[in-house]
Amino acid sequence: MRRNLPMILIRVIVALVFITEGVLKFVYPGELGAGRLEHIGFPIPHVLGPLVGIVEIVAGAAVLANFYTGGAAILLLAVITTAIVSTKVPILLGHAFGRFALQKNINHYGILGFLHEARTDLAMFFSLIAIAIDSGIRGGRKMRR
Repeated sequence: MRRNLPMILIRVIVALVFITEGVLKFVYPGELGAGRLEHIGFPIPHVLGPLVGIVEIVAGAAVLANFYTGGAAILLLAVITTAIVSTKVPILLGHAFGRFALQKNINHYGILGFLHEARTDLAMFFSLIAIAIDSGIRGGRKMRR
C-alpha cells in the first residue's frame, strides 16, 4: 500500500479536478460549458460542451476507481491537450491561434503568462502521463506482481 500511495494521491487529485470540471459544464453551461467553447472558437459547442463534460466525469471516475485507468487517462489527455492548445497557446503566442481566440482578460502574455495561466493544465497533463505509464497504458486494472 505504501509503495502505491503516491500514485493513489495523483489519481485522486486528477479525478477530483476532472469530475468537478465535468459537473460544472452542466451546472454553468453558459460560463463553463457550451458557452465557453463557443467563445473559444469551437464548432458545435452545444454538442461538444456536454460531450466533454460527460467524458470528464466518466473518465475521472474511472481514474479514481482505478478501472480502465490507462484508457481513461488517454481520453483525459486528449481533453487537456485540447484545452492547452485552444486556450493557453494563444497566451504563449500573444495572438489568436487558428480559430482559437486570445483571451482579453489576461495580464501577461508570452512564456511567463503561459506558464502562469497553464499551471493547472500542465499539472494535469503530466499527472495523466504518469497515470498512463503506471497503468501500462493497456486500459485495464494493473496485475499484481
